[in-house]
Amino acid sequence: MPPRPPQSNSPSSAPTRADLIDPASLASLGRIEIVARWVVDGFLSGLHRSPKKGFSVEFAEFRPYQTGDDLRFIDWKVVARADKWMVKQFEEETNTRAALVLDVSRSMDWSGSPERLTKLQYAEQVIAAIALLLIRQRDAVGLVRYDDRLRTVLPPKARTMQWRRIVRSLEEEGAGSDSRMAEGVQQAAKLIRRPGMVILISDLLVDQEQMEQALRVARAAGHQVTVLHVMDPSELELDTRGEAIFYDPEGTLEVTATVSDVRQAYSKTVIHALEEWRVKLAALGAGYEVVRTDSPFGVPLRKAFALRQRLP
Repeated sequence: MPPRPPQSNSPSSAPTRADLIDPASLASLGRIEIVARWVVDGFLSGLHRSPKKGFSVEFAEFRPYQTGDDLRFIDWKVVARADKWMVKQFEEETNTRAALVLDVSRSMDWSGSPERLTKLQYAEQVIAAIALLLIRQRDAVGLVRYDDRLRTVLPPKARTMQWRRIVRSLEEEGAGSDSRMAEGVQQAAKLIRRPGMVILISDLLVDQEQMEQALRVARAAGHQVTVLHVMDPSELELDTRGEAIFYDPEGTLEVTATVSDVRQAYSKTVIHALEEWRVKLAALGAGYEVVRTDSPFGVPLRKAFALRQRLP
């Protein structure tokens, strides 16, 4: 029997929302699909149902008949009883189509502390939660995983079974020595036949020019694009002390240095790199957010939901 979501210590208070809990502590309590359900349940607890309506399987309300409406959806009982032509409105079964793109290369399989999730573990949990959130909103969701090659390509679907396929895919092999990000993004753009959304989760240790070209393809197809730049706090703050060996996780380069001697230069370099990404992606019309692996899962979930709400 799976564990229950964590509860508040105060008997008079409401249960703690899982989307606001420390990610490593939460992830230790259950399998990825269990934690994703807790996170999404907590996130949705304060949200209203989508006001969008269309023709689907779940009845919402009536509205007066308008010229051009499909006659199949006229409620003839209301016509006979009240002599009013009324049409049934239904909540949309599929509001949009989304492709989630996950970097599973070797550099993602790293954490600066044993008390934190690796970047990949964090990103996988985020992917599972975003996919479940979108499917519960009746959106079609697909998945692309890549390292030195495409590992997973799942075309978007809106059924609950699709989420289980995505979760199973997250358990498959990865950690290749290279990041074929451009190929992954281009494949994701091809999976969505009409304008939708592409969400990329990566540590962005890639060639910028190739990535820009791939994102241009996705934007040219009319897709909204958001990049979630997942980073360990140690990458941002260089909190290591003494001497350390700095190495390229996807190459062979190694440099030994005293951390105190390079901390200031390192900090400036990181700030410059992040700002460079922000400016370049903004110029492409893509969203960009830095997400720390010690941030609650609700943080990237809010970013993804905000992107969805901006779609027509």
